[in-house]
Amino acid sequence: MKARAFSYFRARTMEEAFDAHVRAGDEARYIAGGQSLVPALSLRLQAPRLLIDIAHIAGLRGVRREGEFLRVGALTRHCEMLSEPLIAEFAPLLRAAAPFVAHPAIRNRGTFGGSIALADPAAEFPAMALALDAEIEIAGRSGKRRVKADDFFLDLFETALEPGELIVAVHVPLFKSSQRIAFDELARRRGDYAQVGCGMLATYTDKRVDDIRIAFFSVGNVPTRAKQAESVLAGAAVDAAHIAAAQAALANDLMPPESDDVPPAMRLHLARVLLGRLLGRLGEGA
Repeated sequence: MKARAFSYFRARTMEEAFDAHVRAGDEARYIAGGQSLVPALSLRLQAPRLLIDIAHIAGLRGVRREGEFLRVGALTRHCEMLSEPLIAEFAPLLRAAAPFVAHPAIRNRGTFGGSIALADPAAEFPAMALALDAEIEIAGRSGKRRVKADDFFLDLFETALEPGELIVAVHVPLFKSSQRIAFDELARRRGDYAQVGCGMLATYTDKRVDDIRIAFFSVGNVPTRAKQAESVLAGAAVDAAHIAAAQAALANDLMPPESDDVPPAMRLHLARVLLGRLLGRLGEGA
């Protein structure tokens, strides 16, 4: 199929983008990397009358340290997650997840903010935003606001973004020397959507976990925190007994959807296997 005919507008500022969106209303869509939107246009899953190109707005670019946060601009491309020294130093979980995002051609064009805004429950970066306790900076005609990742993902492809708003940046708390990260996913082929994936960030004192955030993807309508498993591990050593207890707790955390591809029971089993692997890596000082 081919996309329905549409108009195109290149915005130079966020104000120009907002004004264009107001004029077009529900018939407008923002585009940056376009790695999800363009296929949807071709399949006519989306058919806007106007595409507003935000890829040239300087205020959406850049990675820099701001106080106790790393500010990752919305237009940061997936490939930059692999090459940007500040991300490697202060947000290594994003660096760990980046090689698993699709294929190089897509990583070269796709944007971090676009992935967060789309909120695909099978995507890596929305779940990593949860694991990192990130804050999403949102802008609209009425001003800017910041929303915690825990409150941003509402339902299948539904977020806290209001019509006409766009993501400016994602603010990630700086990685500390007392913290450890682990990431992996299970997929039939590299680059495919994962059958299940997980990332975690743990704060340690000696061999005891003070705090841990565990986020799964491809297990429901939204990226999902494993809060019951987290509570099992908080204040404990990551030993065989606590790993087994955390794996058992996943039955209360995850509700995999019905699927012809992977039955819910199989997806839950894979999640338990993956959780055990990653906690083992944490225990080894990953």
